[in-house]
Amino acid sequence: MKSTPLSLIAGTVALAAVTGFAALTAPGDADTPEAGTAARLPVERSSLLCPAPGGSDLSDTTYTSFTPAGESDGEAGTAELKPSVALPVDEEEPAGTEKDKESEKDEAEEKAAADKPVITLKESGKPATAETSDSDAPALVGTATGRLAPGWAAQQTTTSLAGGSRGLLGVSCSGPDTDFWFPGASTAATRQDYVHLTNPDDTAAVADIELYGPQGTLKSDVGEGITVPARSSVPMLISTLTTEAVDDVTVHVTTRTGRVGAVVKAADDKAGSDWLAASEDPAGTLVMPGIPADATSVRLVAFAPGDDDADVKVQLMGKSATFSPAGSDTLHIKSQMTASVDLKNVTRGEPGSLRLSPAQGSTTPIVAALRVVRGTGDKQEIAYIPATGPVGERASVADNRAKGSVLSLTAPGESAKVKVTASAGSGGGEPTVKTYTVKSGTTLEVTPEVPSGLKGGYALTVETESGGPVYAARTLTLAQDGIQMFTVQTLPDDGGTVEVPAAEQDLSVLDD
Repeated sequence: MKSTPLSLIAGTVALAAVTGFAALTAPGDADTPEAGTAARLPVERSSLLCPAPGGSDLSDTTYTSFTPAGESDGEAGTAELKPSVALPVDEEEPAGTEKDKESEKDEAEEKAAADKPVITLKESGKPATAETSDSDAPALVGTATGRLAPGWAAQQTTTSLAGGSRGLLGVSCSGPDTDFWFPGASTAATRQDYVHLTNPDDTAAVADIELYGPQGTLKSDVGEGITVPARSSVPMLISTLTTEAVDDVTVHVTTRTGRVGAVVKAADDKAGSDWLAASEDPAGTLVMPGIPADATSVRLVAFAPGDDDADVKVQLMGKSATFSPAGSDTLHIKSQMTASVDLKNVTRGEPGSLRLSPAQGSTTPIVAALRVVRGTGDKQEIAYIPATGPVGERASVADNRAKGSVLSLTAPGESAKVKVTASAGSGGGEPTVKTYTVKSGTTLEVTPEVPSGLKGGYALTVETESGGPVYAARTLTLAQDGIQMFTVQTLPDDGGTVEVPAAEQDLSVLDD
């Protein structure tokens, strides 16, 4: 998720959590810190957006909503995800006319359907799930309040068995913003990549989409001024925005008015499909955690949005050490141009995470993502790993199964200790807790200890207990017809708490 000066200004009013904006209301006087100090307090409102799953008639989508158990003593609150369909507006009838009763009934039913939650979370520490096989299922817009707001997370996972969208497609639902970067998209003939824009608000948003290839900006006359109606979602086929067919493209989404949720659905004719989430904010050093040990191909795509070129060191943090891939230890990224490098099977049978850092004194910020392939020939499947932020105090990923979940933890700096909690199951079971030590410059891959007596799905929560920053990703794998269908979700800090400066009453401002 990206931030511009506009979004930073908005952030002072609606404080941003990693899973969405979070507006804070100060608690009662009993909890107010002394003047001159600041306190970290739980957020009291969070928002999430999930894109329309799409797919074929042979697709099944699971939604999972979760808030980690906490110590918040705020109001009970709610957490609901509803269809992103604008509610019908009552029209004033001309004097002397009477609206048909049948029409009134139809409008009432339409309003009720549009406002009915697809999934409702009723308690923290235990996920709620919902399923649909509707290929025309809409995008979802959600809000959590009270005790369910801090750390609220949701995931949309689709299993598609046919067509160009074949694969396991997973995406962590995220919050609205005004600026997003997506390195790793494509306008090639073998790809069908869509940018999904979802507007959660009651007024229309206007967005611009810019495309950058290896030679710079791709010409486009239709990527500007895209209207996203209130409480609606608009998918844009990237290849229709330009006449240039390019393998590696960086997509930049900004808004002129309003805010949107944005995510790219990437589909390859041969290698399957998955969601590409936005890269971390442009920075000199980036981390992409969770490359599977059996990856057959890893492609790095990076972009320098500023006016200066960037030179970066490329390093893989493996099972026991950090090293530079042979022949690809550095990458030169020209300003406003997309750079890419095929790292092939860089992990060589061990799990790993990629780190990009300044080389030769370069300080130019960049964005980046990985395209990861497992399998070969007609048994290939792809997933994307965007650059992400560290776990920080706490991060969660919502959709985990009894089998197929693997957690990757990497510590690019000093060693760290983390606590991993597997929540109660959506249908029953008791949570389990385990602590891991991640050695400096390495990636630790663990199979989470599933909740005892697990029924349904569960969530994973990672908390940093000591040491340096830790980056995390969860890989979910479902085998189907000999294909290791998989998806990777990163775990940046959930922003469940925010620092609030103390204030004291000053009646002097009333003096003349």
